[in-house]
Amino acid sequence: MLDLRTIRENEATVRNALAQRGAGVNLDDLLRLDQERRATLQEVEGLKSERNTVSKEIGARKRAGEDTQAQQERVREVGRRIAELDERVRTLQTDLEARLLRIPNIPYRETPVGADASGNRVVREVGTRPAFDFEPADHVALAERLGLVDFARGARISGAGFLVYTGWGARLERALVQFMLDLHTREHGYTEIQPPLLCHAATMTGTGQLPKMAEDMYTIEADGLYLIPTAEVPVTNLHREEILDRPLPIKYVAYTPCFRREAGAAGRDTRGMIRVHQFDKVEMVQLVEPEQSYAVLEELVQQAETVLQRLELPYRVLELCTGDLSFAAARCYDIELWAPGQQDWLEVSSCSNFEDFQARRAGIRYRGPDGKPRFVHTLNGSGVALARLYVALLEHYQQADGSIRIPEALSPYVGGIDRLTPP
Repeated sequence: MLDLRTIRENEATVRNALAQRGAGVNLDDLLRLDQERRATLQEVEGLKSERNTVSKEIGARKRAGEDTQAQQERVREVGRRIAELDERVRTLQTDLEARLLRIPNIPYRETPVGADASGNRVVREVGTRPAFDFEPADHVALAERLGLVDFARGARISGAGFLVYTGWGARLERALVQFMLDLHTREHGYTEIQPPLLCHAATMTGTGQLPKMAEDMYTIEADGLYLIPTAEVPVTNLHREEILDRPLPIKYVAYTPCFRREAGAAGRDTRGMIRVHQFDKVEMVQLVEPEQSYAVLEELVQQAETVLQRLELPYRVLELCTGDLSFAAARCYDIELWAPGQQDWLEVSSCSNFEDFQARRAGIRYRGPDGKPRFVHTLNGSGVALARLYVALLEHYQQADGSIRIPEALSPYVGGIDRLTPP
């Protein structure tokens, strides 16, 4: 959530930044309500001062034996007016907060300006795309041939966009998760968390999923709960409404299933594993001092890249432009894997700095050098997401005999085997 004072004092800058995002936010109404709220508060303070003055006058008159009826009536009149104005302030405050919750974050000053994904900037491309001396298959054919994924039974159980991993397919999924958790906890210094998969509305609001993306969430209406779209939601909210009493940065990593209604329009992307409603992800979250957050963002990207480097998969890093940023992000890098069977890049990680946008919504603070509470900066990055990693792995490591080679770093997690072969 943006700071209302920042909007008020930097109106032109905020308007320009929101225009670059294509946000279409009506700041005029927001600022008008803010002005009315501040004027009302000022009137309340004036009336309270008058009430105090008249109350003292009543005391003096009583001691002098003088009549105080007129003064007492004025005190009652002022009290009624104060009550009316207090109610108006509460209404205005509620309206302002509701409007602020729907305003996206301000892009970082170095974020490229663009209307949509076509304005994203390629930062680097790493690795070599494979050259096959046979006709490569896509992941659907490979997974079915090796008995790794049962697409038909997944759809039969839950509908389109759901999968069943079977046999070595399930073990490979588990191996990838374990490999990433070990890497981030042992080498990158993260504390592993296993959070709830259901969160209430206040938690979803804290990280910016609500109210903006309500239609993309799976909900349990009877209990007022939401299935998490990413581990970022519960993990960031671990310290909701706290003033932290521990050193920063705080670094958490979590594996969770993720649930999203939105799975793309009909077409190639909805076939197989590329866009699904339930997928696994390993997520990194950091809470840091504001002065360190952009250095930490670069570190977070490198940590996600390390996963792909160890798996020896070709990838590229993109910096998202203003028009392609997520609602809460100030700056974001996407990491995409090359998938030979798709002849396309697949996003497997998104690393974002939210500055204090989420911390304001969730009330996460720490004590600065002067001892005063300050909002932390929050960051998160996929480290990384499945099932697209699974797709790229199958398509990249397929062999002419129909087998799938297992990269060396992953081999210990699948019992030391170096390839999966058709049954």
